[in-house]
Amino acid sequence: MAIILRLDRIMADRKMSLNELSEKVGISNVNLSNLKTGKVKAIRFSTLNSICNVLDCQPGDIIEHIKD
Repeated sequence: MAIILRLDRIMADRKMSLNELSEKVGISNVNLSNLKTGKVKAIRFSTLNSICNVLDCQPGDIIEHIKD
């Protein structure tokens, strides 16, 4: 079982750069890049909420559960 982050796909669909999303969400480029590449073990609900507000999407658009 794995949780996959699809932030890169949603950003591409919205034609939004890492820098632009970082500024609008209010988190550093480094932290956002780590989210985008799946190098994190956790995400705060407040961060997820901000990302969803900026990208006009649902959490399920960003987070995907894959069964083994």
